[in-house]
Amino acid sequence: FCTPCLQECLKPKKPVCGVCRSTLSAGSRALDLEKQIETTETTCNGCNKKMFLSKMRSHAASCSKYQNYIMEGVKAVTKEPLHSTRSFPNRFTFPCPYCSEKNFDQEGLVEHCKALHSMDAKQVVCPICASMPWGDPNYRSANFMEHLQRRHRFSYDTFASLCPVLQDYDADEDDMMAQVLMRSLRDK
Repeated sequence: FCTPCLQECLKPKKPVCGVCRSTLSAGSRALDLEKQIETTETTCNGCNKKMFLSKMRSHAASCSKYQNYIMEGVKAVTKEPLHSTRSFPNRFTFPCPYCSEKNFDQEGLVEHCKALHSMDAKQVVCPICASMPWGDPNYRSANFMEHLQRRHRFSYDTFASLCPVLQDYDADEDDMMAQVLMRSLRDK
């Protein structure tokens, strides 16, 4: 995980595991995991240098061959050059579909709706889904609260920030899957 993703998972109100989303106890360190990261050896996919997992992040940031390796994957699944983020609609803040209060991040919208609108049965358009290129801005969810809790437990953009390929919302999904499978077989 990158630091911004970990920070998102460890927000002070209710920290959660980045993998399984279970609640974490503040202040307890995963010493067995730290030891495993310090003692597990891996190989850089760019320059083939061997190192411990604990050193991989800093190495990857400075290894030009690793950067080229990542960009090869991006180019393989991108039909056109990556667009600037300005060409995408705002996917970071949303209005409440019930009361039109504005500027909620995804977690804030979920909390707001739970606190103030949990009993509201009015069918509304999900502003998070409507902001995505594949989202239908006219689709009204029959049970918006259930939709929020099932569909929006995590932010798509959080995961997209981990992988440049996911940031290209116009990339073909079948091409992306084929590339991921090919690279995973090659990387083993």
